[in-house]
Amino acid sequence: MRVLLFGALCISLCGNAYSDERKSGYEYMGRETREMQDDDTANPAMLWVLDGEALWNKGCAQCHTKGMKGVAARYPALYKNKLVNLEQRINACRVERQKVEPLPYESRDLLALTAYIGQQSRGMPIQVSNDAVTRKFVRAGEALFQRRQGQINLSCAQCHDGNAGKHLAGSVVPQAHATGYPIYRLEWQNVGSLQRRLRNCIIGLRAQPFDFGAPELVNLELYLMWRARGMKIETPAVRP
Repeated sequence: MRVLLFGALCISLCGNAYSDERKSGYEYMGRETREMQDDDTANPAMLWVLDGEALWNKGCAQCHTKGMKGVAARYPALYKNKLVNLEQRINACRVERQKVEPLPYESRDLLALTAYIGQQSRGMPIQVSNDAVTRKFVRAGEALFQRRQGQINLSCAQCHDGNAGKHLAGSVVPQAHATGYPIYRLEWQNVGSLQRRLRNCIIGLRAQPFDFGAPELVNLELYLMWRARGMKIETPAVRP
């Protein structure tokens, strides 16, 4: 029923012009949620950051002595001629350097490490690459963003470009700028990755979601980050 309601409401929203004024999802939230994100003592995602710091000090700090400031603002990025997101880069380092198993997607430890690394870039501008090498990945992500999907037959752009700021089932439709991942969602009562959010949206369109780590989702992540270029990293953000 909720998916059908999503589709019906989304269809009724489509067709309006996109505003060139970019806004973080933070600007659409209520005062209480913004205050929760702004106060590290009230932000529940900081528990993951603290866990990530402990994991970092245990297994990563010996090599990365200068920390990770600015790193999250540059991902997804190319690594060994493959586009990877930050979670995949963490796992590559674990497998290749530490000789340990990769952490499962959406596991507490992987989210914690990603949140800890992301928090070190908080307040810095997003600056992912869109050069001659990465441009094909940006374009592939944009094509997916624009493509109609599922039985609902809608694209990401129809809601997040054409109808940002309007209401869908009581929630404000954001512009879909990926400025704060991993985030704590009140709906989830948990921290989750950008890919979790993207898969949720695809399921809401009644389409078959891509697997975690699929190239299609990493391409879409890169496009969303490029689309938000210059906006500030908020990690770890809080959303409804």
